[in-house]
Amino acid sequence: MKKKIDYVEIKIPAKPEFVGVIRLTLSGIASRIGFSYEEIEDIKIAASEACTNAVQHAYKPNEQGEIIVSVGLYKNRIEVIVSDNGKNFNLVNNGKKIGPYSSEESIEFLREGGLGLYLIETLMDEVEIRQGNGVSVYMVKYLDGEQVERNANAQRIST
Repeated sequence: MKKKIDYVEIKIPAKPEFVGVIRLTLSGIASRIGFSYEEIEDIKIAASEACTNAVQHAYKPNEQGEIIVSVGLYKNRIEVIVSDNGKNFNLVNNGKKIGPYSSEESIEFLREGGLGLYLIETLMDEVEIRQGNGVSVYMVKYLDGEQVERNANAQRIST
């Protein structure tokens, strides 16, 4: 594992109007270590989806809460963790209810909700949901080519 270059932590109120602050901050940070425009957009969308999930699901209506966004900067990647201290959202029990689609259903019948996690997993190279005192969404985006090289070395098969 390569050494972390820098670490940034931001706390925002769990309110929709503050999600844009995270997007702008991540844009500046990701451009600093060399991500392309498209990769920066992927990072911003994934992080804002994770923040929006926390805003919508972590806290009860009228409950004051906060979202903590932690960013680890490395030479080859950015790690973003979006955490809340709200109620736990059990993905095992609720995952099928919120999923964006079912293979038995036509695409015209996509359910509302559930697309956020799908987008996050699609846009980022690694995603992990951690549950404890709240929920943390751990996301990694590698600089172009870094993950492919790493995975190629790890999965060599001799014949």
